[in-house]
Amino acid sequence: MTELLYLPDADDVTDFEATVVEATEESIVLDGTYFYPEGGGQPADRGTIEWDGGAAAVVDVRKDHGEVHHEIDDVEGDLPAEGETAIGQIDENRREAHRRMHTAQHILSRVVLGAFDATTAGNQIHADCSRIDFEPADFDDADLELIEERTNEVIERDLRVNKDERPRETVEETVAEGRSNLSLLPDHVEELRVVEIDDFDMCPCGGTHVDRTGEIGPIEITNRLSKGAEVERIEFEFRED
Repeated sequence: MTELLYLPDADDVTDFEATVVEATEESIVLDGTYFYPEGGGQPADRGTIEWDGGAAAVVDVRKDHGEVHHEIDDVEGDLPAEGETAIGQIDENRREAHRRMHTAQHILSRVVLGAFDATTAGNQIHADCSRIDFEPADFDDADLELIEERTNEVIERDLRVNKDERPRETVEETVAEGRSNLSLLPDHVEELRVVEIDDFDMCPCGGTHVDRTGEIGPIEITNRLSKGAEVERIEFEFRED
């Protein structure tokens, strides 16, 4: 098992040391990592791993039965041996963009749930733009203006973003209806990582997030698409002022 060192609230760390568990020409497994593996609509981190006499670019990160595989390319030198110390360096700009985008997605999803009683059916985070699918939904231009305005109001309030682990039972009792799919989680999962935006929103999530909403900056809704009966997709990006 690879320890996910960025949980519950160390997702601002972008360089670290760890011990090599396994190294092949395709990937490196460490005993612990701050690299985020793809999941929950958020892409994997990119970066580098260095060791004595060698280095490699990390081009993808994925979980496989509890192990995190750092897929590598452009390998320099011999592969590291089991037990050797390695230094991980995450692409800081990419990580920060994902943190900002993911928290913005939580805010926008909560705004839509509160204003239109539409739940988040799916989402995809990117460093430069993101999308969220809502249902049931049928937005018009005025609705989009309202959603953008209210989302930016929450961002500007610079609310604290708390990230911690809580008992599943507690989360089930307190999470707002429509803000989670806890029924999809296996029954044996008893502790959940939760992202709470002060008194505005609380949602189980394993992704990376900012520490305060003011770090996000204003967002702009750029497109709306119909994705089927009562399913609407909203696309957004950071607004360049």
